[in-house]
Amino acid sequence: MSDVVRIGSRASALARRQVTEWLTPIAERFPELSFKREVILEGGDRDRVTPTLAEVARTAGGSAFSSNQEAALVGGVVDVIVHSLKDLPTSVREGTLLLTTPGPREDVRDVLCGSTLADLPEGARVGTGAPRRVAQLLALRPDLRVEPIRGNVPGRLARTTRGPLDAVVLAAAGLRRLDLMPDVHEVLDPLVHPPSPGQGALGIQVRTDSPAAELLAQTGDFHVDVCVRAERALLAELHGGCSVPVGAWGRIGDEGLLHLSAAVTSLDGARQVTATGEGPVDDPAKLGACVAAELLAKGAGGILEAIRKP
Repeated sequence: MSDVVRIGSRASALARRQVTEWLTPIAERFPELSFKREVILEGGDRDRVTPTLAEVARTAGGSAFSSNQEAALVGGVVDVIVHSLKDLPTSVREGTLLLTTPGPREDVRDVLCGSTLADLPEGARVGTGAPRRVAQLLALRPDLRVEPIRGNVPGRLARTTRGPLDAVVLAAAGLRRLDLMPDVHEVLDPLVHPPSPGQGALGIQVRTDSPAAELLAQTGDFHVDVCVRAERALLAELHGGCSVPVGAWGRIGDEGLLHLSAAVTSLDGARQVTATGEGPVDDPAKLGACVAAELLAKGAGGILEAIRKP
């Protein structure tokens, strides 16, 4: 292969930090290679006005945060894409594959920034653009006024001090990677607020059978990988994406088993079904499918069908 590996990612400070996080040990492992970063703008980066990512994705003709990067990868513009894994659809573009997920995984949890749940007054205004976060907040506090916000992490965080919002909900991973954890905050329990599948993890995408795929085949962290594969398998079974309120959290227990907790919540928070399961680490897809089946048996399909209706 060429002695230059081209790495694609989005333009934000968080995307740059994620590339550095992944690339630092890779560059040390392959000192004979040079790495060049390429910025690729996505529909969700260009369109900051449309309130929901589902609408942005429809306009972009795919995913709001991965379609253009995948096209650049397939077209040979770049050799590797570094994604926030939670933004990547469960089915990747034909001709590409996800490598073993790198580790360590950042904090999977959500964070309420600017207040704690107990201190939010009745009718408080909380900002988040994620349907899952909206639904999970309303399941606990139906009195809250949840308002859609989008943009980069610093911009959303500033809305609690420079705008009318009492709090915003952000991913702990982004806050920690950018060293922006606010003084006043509450880290939300992932058993009550299971995160987006893949949250806190990076997704490393390459072309199938490419020199980069061969070079990087033995990189990644097995334990992180099985956790996110279980989460993404569950999401795939539910035919979900970033526009549906599905949360899932995989982790390996002290006894060596893979554990998976998940929840599907109606957008108004009035209905929520949960399920948990455990199994061997060598078959995460089976565990994801089993927990998804339990969710469907409890009525998750009806919740999701109602959300998908035009």
